[in-house]
Amino acid sequence: MTVLKTSMRNFFAHKGRMALSAVAVLLSVAFVCGTLVFSDTMNTTFDKLFAATSSDVTVSAKSASDTGETTSGNGRPPVMPASVLGQVRKAPGVKSAEGAVFSSAVTVVDADKDNLSPSSGAPTIVGSWNANEARTMKVTSGAAPKGSGQVMVDKDTADKHHLKLGDEIGVINAVGTHTAKISGIATFTVTNPGAAIFYLDTPTAQKTLVGRTGVYTNVNVTAAAGVSDARLKQDVAAATGGHYKVQTAKETADANRKDVGSFLDVMKYAMLGFAGIAFLVGIFLIINTFSMLVAQRTREIGLMRAIGSSRKQVNRSVLVEALLLGTFGSVLGVGAGIGIAVGLMKLMSMTGMNLSTDDLTVAWTTPVVGMVLGIVVTVLAAYLPARRAGKVSPMAALRDAGAPADAKAGVVRAVLGLVLTGAGGLGLYLAADASKASEGSMWLGLGVVLSLLGFVVIGPLLASGVVRVLGAVLLRMFGPVGRMAERNALRNPRRTGATGAALMIGLALVACLSVVGSSMVASATDELDKTVGTDFIIQNDGGQPITPQAAQAVKKTPGLARVTEYKVTEGDYTTPDGKTLKGTDITAADPTYATDLRTKTVAGDLKDAYLPDSMSVHDKFAKDHKIHLGSKIKIAFKDGATANLTVRAITSSDAVIDKGSKYISIATLAKYVPADKMPLDEMVFASAKDGQQDSAYKALKSSLHDYPQYKVRDQTDYKQAMKDQIGQLLNLIYGLLALAIIVAVLGVVNTLALSVVERTREIGLMRAIGLSRRQLRRMIRMESVVIALFGALLGLGLGMGWGATAQKLLALEGLNVLEIPWPTIIAVFVGSAFVGLFAALIPAFRAGRMNVLNAIATD
Repeated sequence: MTVLKTSMRNFFAHKGRMALSAVAVLLSVAFVCGTLVFSDTMNTTFDKLFAATSSDVTVSAKSASDTGETTSGNGRPPVMPASVLGQVRKAPGVKSAEGAVFSSAVTVVDADKDNLSPSSGAPTIVGSWNANEARTMKVTSGAAPKGSGQVMVDKDTADKHHLKLGDEIGVINAVGTHTAKISGIATFTVTNPGAAIFYLDTPTAQKTLVGRTGVYTNVNVTAAAGVSDARLKQDVAAATGGHYKVQTAKETADANRKDVGSFLDVMKYAMLGFAGIAFLVGIFLIINTFSMLVAQRTREIGLMRAIGSSRKQVNRSVLVEALLLGTFGSVLGVGAGIGIAVGLMKLMSMTGMNLSTDDLTVAWTTPVVGMVLGIVVTVLAAYLPARRAGKVSPMAALRDAGAPADAKAGVVRAVLGLVLTGAGGLGLYLAADASKASEGSMWLGLGVVLSLLGFVVIGPLLASGVVRVLGAVLLRMFGPVGRMAERNALRNPRRTGATGAALMIGLALVACLSVVGSSMVASATDELDKTVGTDFIIQNDGGQPITPQAAQAVKKTPGLARVTEYKVTEGDYTTPDGKTLKGTDITAADPTYATDLRTKTVAGDLKDAYLPDSMSVHDKFAKDHKIHLGSKIKIAFKDGATANLTVRAITSSDAVIDKGSKYISIATLAKYVPADKMPLDEMVFASAKDGQQDSAYKALKSSLHDYPQYKVRDQTDYKQAMKDQIGQLLNLIYGLLALAIIVAVLGVVNTLALSVVERTREIGLMRAIGLSRRQLRRMIRMESVVIALFGALLGLGLGMGWGATAQKLLALEGLNVLEIPWPTIIAVFVGSAFVGLFAALIPAFRAGRMNVLNAIATD
């Protein structure tokens, strides 16, 4: 009980000093709980949606996916004859059945040819209005579509694009372009996860999406009273002769949930990973806080020991303070986490994914996980300072002599740090020297972890040297004030090392990712310059294929010397070694692609791969399956016949563009795949006539004005697009790492604040002998800057080492250029100085306000 009272008294006596540590715990717990609440809410939203939109039993074509995805390689949805509806209605246990037609391989534009697809990446769906849709959509304005000239749109899309009744829109797909006017607006009765949905009447949907009537993409079946979905599925499957895919509502919902769940899991675990980094940084803050509080209470601890307190009681007293801190920070963190989740939902709504707070899901495990993590991490971080406090002997404490084992612990720390750093360096060397990316990745991960731990452990030893160098370069010019700032930073190397290490972790990751991202862009750009011989690349950034009408518009563009179509399909391979490879990709292109892509060959000539019944393979595939020039490969094409193709070329696997592709000509593909099953173009390449590049570029954009879903890029545009794509990903990661950097900044603030309190008497004496308030504040600011730059120097150096090693692994995949983004590295280093200045504002201000006489009188 006495220990608890002592701990409570000390905790509240230093509540101001504990506040920043509590904020670190709060932020870390909030990020974890916010991630869990947000992901659980997303799961709840999609579960409700899938449950509401799935009929008791759904019948679809055999080639349709389990998720109900309504696209195929030829840009048209897999369909069934309308006669299947009659068969289903005759099955026992069927209350009602209705045919429907849907497709997501569409683009919808307004009258100005602006794309109405969601920017969030959610699908655009066009389909027939039917009773199943009426379960989740309510017509709130106008009327449902009737006739080919009418279309209905969901309210979210109408509001976002300012659409109103009577406005004209165009539906673009593989069949052609269909225009209609908005007859009605429908509102979701469940949460809309961001899709844009347009409804036509059934005959119009059939003609627009498939090109003919008398077909359905699916039949929605409702069970009669007392008939289970499983029983209904059996009866419907029997009635249709087993020729179609039949799924219960649960099977459809589970397939959709699995499809969405994989994306949600990636997002969830990535965010939890960044929360873990924030926790790691917070550990240094907590260790520093308790180490300094223990140091400031050395005499008090000595008195406690002198009047009979045992080591265990002193140890326990510090740990109880940590328990109070962890509990306080974690409770606030759980509440803040729910707020973060709501904020993320609002942010997602701004991008088009509407998530309702009515679906906010806080599982009982979320606060438990947050509390346990926050408390355990805080108590563990306080263990070393607590153990150190318990070791202080009464007489040594009363003399302010400190712990006798400090020197020995410093030697052990130095040796351990050197061993860990050396082991980490060896891991990085083995990763860089690896011949396989999978093997190298393992060594890279080990090297990163060990080198990070090594730098953390050896930080105090490094601080002694690095701070002196930084002081000589930056602080000596400020005279005595600068030298005092340097000595203050060197006074306790362990504290300086721990404070700098907190900042080092976040900046090391920033530097590593910057090097990797820049190297990827530089490598891809270099490969593009070397291998791509075309002027223009036309594609859909969302991955949708290019419609025949758009491809034809490209071919008719004036000023072009050649146009190359590029398709991807798959087939079942039977290779010379007798193996059968199911669903293996194959690329079909026009013969001019051999000119557009200057692919390196190790045998034969790529142009010969476009001869009739010929193909190419890459050298790793050839080696694995004993293939050489003249070998025959049997390919059973998807939706087509079986061909025996002769290998005419073997390409190098050491490539970035089209790495690992196997080529045939479009003419060969057309010989074995019916015209109505031919896949659409993934991309189209175009080259201008000599001297007409600028005019052809403008003409291409004009030709595709009616098809805004496709981007026309010259090589400069394509390089910039790659750079922007990687840059957006890096910016997202930097944003998540900002949490760890914020916690590190709090650590600098806390260290300085406690250091000022620790040096109260010293500050009073310096003021008494003539140090001005301005000089005092400058001294503290410079001390903060040098600590921040120390952490930045270690972090950036370590991160660049990690990034350079990672690039060596990327070189095994063809990304051969190492590029250090010096502007970013220099900007981060300079920014760290400003971080140090910012962190010192409050401690410096408080130090400047000290009363000189009271400070001198402080014991």
